[in-house]
Amino acid sequence: MSIEKAYNYRSVNERVATAGRVEPQQLAQLGSEGFEVVINLLPESSPYAVAGERQSVEDQGIEYLYLPVDFAAPTLEDYGQFRQLMQRAGERKLLIHCAANYRVSAFYSRYAIETGRWSPAQADEFLLSVWQPEEHPPWTQWLEQVQTTYLP
Repeated sequence: MSIEKAYNYRSVNERVATAGRVEPQQLAQLGSEGFEVVINLLPESSPYAVAGERQSVEDQGIEYLYLPVDFAAPTLEDYGQFRQLMQRAGERKLLIHCAANYRVSAFYSRYAIETGRWSPAQADEFLLSVWQPEEHPPWTQWLEQVQTTYLP
């Protein structure tokens, strides 16, 4: 089963994809689909987490980067760590995922603005194609904090 069938999957470009929950079978095929790095923002304690994800990914020679973000309380520190992970991933083919692609779309869209990959309008279009942050008050506050702290 291809990663393209993952929940709320979005192909950003030929190098970056984002998704919500991935199935074990999808994880097992990432190497054959050319992925070189996985960033997981879903806490292992989540009922949507895949047991043995790190091992499955690393067994394929893919770098696994883990940044558990509490959906109910995202922080600026989380975003700062995400920026470091994105820099570490460099130009390698990358999958970023969480439970529903909510955390990921928020983080990636702001990172894309910060690095000049997208305009704010493009970033918001991407974000809103996945979810509505205003339905989750901690996220509207988080987006404002990131805007004030990191974005041009």
